[in-house]
Amino acid sequence: MLNTLKKQFTTRVAVTLLASSMAAISGSAMAESLEKIHFLVPGGAGGGWDMTARGTGEVLAKSGLVEKVSYQNLSGGGGGKAIAHLIETAKRQPDTLMVNSTPIVVRSLSGIFPQSFRDLTPVAATIADYGAIVVSADSPFTDWKQVVAQYTKDPRSVKIAGGSARGSMDHLIIAAAFKGEGFNPRKVRYIAYDAGGKAMAALLSGETELLSTGLGEVLEMNKSGQVRVLAITAPERLAAAPEIPTLVEQGNNTVFANWRGFFAAPGASQAKIDAWNKALSGMYKTDEWAVVRDRNGWIDTYKNDKDFYSFLEQQEKQMGDLMRELGFLE
Repeated sequence: MLNTLKKQFTTRVAVTLLASSMAAISGSAMAESLEKIHFLVPGGAGGGWDMTARGTGEVLAKSGLVEKVSYQNLSGGGGGKAIAHLIETAKRQPDTLMVNSTPIVVRSLSGIFPQSFRDLTPVAATIADYGAIVVSADSPFTDWKQVVAQYTKDPRSVKIAGGSARGSMDHLIIAAAFKGEGFNPRKVRYIAYDAGGKAMAALLSGETELLSTGLGEVLEMNKSGQVRVLAITAPERLAAAPEIPTLVEQGNNTVFANWRGFFAAPGASQAKIDAWNKALSGMYKTDEWAVVRDRNGWIDTYKNDKDFYSFLEQQEKQMGDLMRELGFLE
């Protein structure tokens, strides 16, 4: 009888210890996941920033790296409205990550808005997206060289839409492409729209002949036959889009990749920055991320907060040199 009671007591203790251990493991796993991230998008729906934020949030939620994600589109001022909002409401934004890209450097250099990346908290760079030169499905242009021929005859007849302000990313890409053909980049007829969705509408409605944008914004539309990508600014064809030619293979040496990444409000703690980086770096190991990345033709370019800050300083100099060369800065 005594032995039986001892065995029962031992079993109960073992079960209790096991349950406690499982609870501790479960609690530890929950502690490793972020409770929530609110993504602030400085442009409208359908643009590269919007797709990056929503694609990232989709993967973080599905993979369990973040429990809850939400989104806010706040367009205006070439992205300046969202930046100013994040800075002004910093104390109320402990869980907010704002997506941005090369334009945060370009627009600061050009004086479109007074802030720079230094007024925010750089958290991580996550992807790169090559530039794409796009026409509608029924366009008479079937390759880049035909565009060059038409521009040679009548430069004013070739209008190019872009989802960013003059002197910004989409403008720089197409200006560099025409410069690569020996033309004066300052004379390219670039029409600025507020975000990629409106620029795409201009192309499809016939307001413009071409669209300068990121490949990720048009890859699915190219695959479905809604638009045609004449060239991309990658050094060689991409595995995710093997049918799309590069400018390089058409005799134009323009190569450019637009990074995208995330920024927090000024004053964010290092502990929170580390937690965000743990989630974002873990994202790359998931099958869900591979699907989203390849669907958009993105390239993985993860940089943590310290490497990201150093990269931003280097790019500020490189973009300044390019903008001066293209005539956008004195």
